[in-house]
Amino acid sequence: MVLMGEVAVMFSESQQAGMETLQHLHFEENETCAVDSCFLQSAGKCMLAETDHIKTTELLNKGVMKYGCSHYQRRCRIRAPCCNEIFDCRHCHNEVKNNINVDWKLRHEMPRRQVSQVICSLCGTEQEVQQVCINCGVCMGKYYCETCKLFDDDTSKEQYHCSGCGICRIGGRENFFHCYKCGCCYSILLRNSHPCVEGAMHHDCPVCFEFLFESRFDVTVMPCGHTIHSDCLKEMREHHQYACPLCSKSVCDMSKVWEKFDTEIAATPMPEEYLNKMVWILCNDCGKTSEVRFHVVAQKCLNCKSYNTRQTRGETEQNSAGIMEEIGKCKDSALERKKDLEEKKERFQKAAYTVLDMLSRRD
Repeated sequence: MVLMGEVAVMFSESQQAGMETLQHLHFEENETCAVDSCFLQSAGKCMLAETDHIKTTELLNKGVMKYGCSHYQRRCRIRAPCCNEIFDCRHCHNEVKNNINVDWKLRHEMPRRQVSQVICSLCGTEQEVQQVCINCGVCMGKYYCETCKLFDDDTSKEQYHCSGCGICRIGGRENFFHCYKCGCCYSILLRNSHPCVEGAMHHDCPVCFEFLFESRFDVTVMPCGHTIHSDCLKEMREHHQYACPLCSKSVCDMSKVWEKFDTEIAATPMPEEYLNKMVWILCNDCGKTSEVRFHVVAQKCLNCKSYNTRQTRGETEQNSAGIMEEIGKCKDSALERKKDLEEKKERFQKAAYTVLDMLSRRD
């Protein structure tokens, strides 16, 4: 029994020692793993990894928003594939190579997708198009589009590439949708309310004549479906121009204005000779024609009650017939006068021939 007790005590002590050894080994293993993970992770606990991350970030952001041109803040310049010259961006190229001071035979624009070489603005290294410089490691543009070869450090524009348009847009992808019938991007607010016009943006702004599809400025769609720069539309309103420059339809709700026209016309009586004068008008808003009473202020469409109209005929058909009769009389009178002049010319020529004949006989 004693022997059995000693054996039990020895076995118990041995088991306890083994457990302590295992715990010690387990602690060392965990400690080693923690050290290894410190080098692999950057969670604020490993100073070495965090320092490397900070250095890399500082290198990538070196010179950010300090280089570029009036069009883009970027840290590279591009070599134009068309003329092999270096410019800050394609807009700078187009301003130089496609203006009225250049011979029209030499004018051209840069094909953006064909750009293959860029020059780092910090170290001057020319290289193939890529986001990070192969020499100094600086990021040449926080936003980079490999398709459009676009670099831009100002990400507040919320740039995104639209595969439908084939170019980069600004304003945030979540705020716009691509209308495949119009062939351009619109605000999501217009998804179910805009009138579709094929190639709506594939033309120049009717005010400043900049090509709208590739414009860097905000574009808005008018109720008629035509597009225009938002700033140009605002400038039109400041000059009291409320009709589309292309189709003359109203660009906003003018009902309150038409009410003021009603009041103004009611307070402005016409002279007696114009009281019964009737004219034909064409409405720019609904496209209908009407015969209405003439007024010096404006003529109101009988169909949609709009004053956005134009006069097409100054008199009614009955009055027009009278005018045509007067024109016919004048025409007949002119023909008679012409005939009389021709007869006088003929008599003068005969008299001249007679005189010449008499002079020749005397000789």
